[in-house]
Amino acid sequence: MSDLVSRNEKSISSMIASPSRHALTKLEADIAALLTSKGFIEVRTPTIVSSASLAKMTITEDHPLYKQVFFIDGKRCLRPMHAMNLYYVMRKLRDHTDGPVRIFEIGSCFRKESHSGTHLEEFTMLNLVELGPDRDATEALNEYITDIMDLTGLKYTLTREESDVYKETLDVDVGGVELASGAVGPHVLDEAHDIHEPWSGVGFGLERLLMLMNDRGSVRKTGRSLSYLNGAKIN
Repeated sequence: MSDLVSRNEKSISSMIASPSRHALTKLEADIAALLTSKGFIEVRTPTIVSSASLAKMTITEDHPLYKQVFFIDGKRCLRPMHAMNLYYVMRKLRDHTDGPVRIFEIGSCFRKESHSGTHLEEFTMLNLVELGPDRDATEALNEYITDIMDLTGLKYTLTREESDVYKETLDVDVGGVELASGAVGPHVLDEAHDIHEPWSGVGFGLERLLMLMNDRGSVRKTGRSLSYLNGAKIN
């Protein structure tokens, strides 16, 4: 215990002596630089979304994810994912180009999660999507997963999993921790969003990425917190 306290104090002293940006912010910047270099446009969409947009993602009262949603009132909630907003943006951008539409967003999502070392109720998601890829959609998905994971330096495996929203996903796993889920279209969700072209997309949980990159024991040490700062306990 004495050794842990000493190391924790050294981490705090080091941050005070040499201030730098939060590790989560630095990871966001590195990912954004990588994706923009590959032709992706960064978008910023509202954190508050409508219940109607949830319904377009099949998230209604009988859906398992519905109980995890933070509702503001009967018509609005905090977004549990980026997908509904990215569907809207890529559909609008499609009207302005004959080529692929590549967009990504990094920002907070909210779910009523179980209290564990790998779950947060407010977490940071990276979602990227390419509409109308100039190659096979699954090939494009694998390429973008490889790009992000190469940036992190983590060794990973890919597995096919059932999904409550996307029916089937391609998941990124490191040591039993799920870091990302990807999917391809055409998809059953597309018609509700007026999307008719092939697409590939993937979403990463950035706090989980940081937890494994920095060998933290809990995801709570890597995100937005009043208790931890870059892994050091301050309270």
